[in-house]
Amino acid sequence: MARQLSGRLVLATHNKGKLREMQALLAPFHIEVLSAGELNLPEPPETGTTYIENARIKAMSAVHETGLPALADDSGMDVAALDGAPGVYSADWAGEPRDWDVAMGRVETQLRQIGALAGSPPRASFHSTLILRWPDQHEEIFEGRVDGTLVFPKRGDRGFGYDPIFVPDGQGLTFAEMAPEVKNAVPEDDSLPISHRARAFVQLRAACLWTKKP
Repeated sequence: MARQLSGRLVLATHNKGKLREMQALLAPFHIEVLSAGELNLPEPPETGTTYIENARIKAMSAVHETGLPALADDSGMDVAALDGAPGVYSADWAGEPRDWDVAMGRVETQLRQIGALAGSPPRASFHSTLILRWPDQHEEIFEGRVDGTLVFPKRGDRGFGYDPIFVPDGQGLTFAEMAPEVKNAVPEDDSLPISHRARAFVQLRAACLWTKKP
């Protein structure tokens, strides 16, 4: 059963791109947002094999460290011609420290090796799983997905991760060519947002019955 959330909330991420997007989505509401980075929280090993498992690991760690409700995101890009890879391992393809040019180059190389760049643009989807967890172990799960195609070479410098090679269906720009306020806009009507993370957030907002600041 969904609960109303008020007061302080920890965003359980050290990814600066995700943090910017999540802070922007939460900004209109009566929530005091703290980040894992500013609280110097440890980054737990993401040992799960699904988006839900990894989001839960991050949320549980943040709750344990702070005693506050925590919101965690696990996301990635699934490429149809690569049998869903990189998927839950999307960040791992970027190495350590993260180099997203390496990750995007690996996607392109593997698609080229199987001849998937010779015809129609390869199909792909972005996924975002949000888990909102309370100190008493109650949790809510929200999932967003957006389908699209891949383009090479990469285009745009406004996004992060695989954004420069992903064009969502119905759009002519990559995520990295879009202004953030366009990519993550939450419509006032019942139409879907463009981004996967905003689509998951719309579900979270409805479940928590948040009210906007005056």
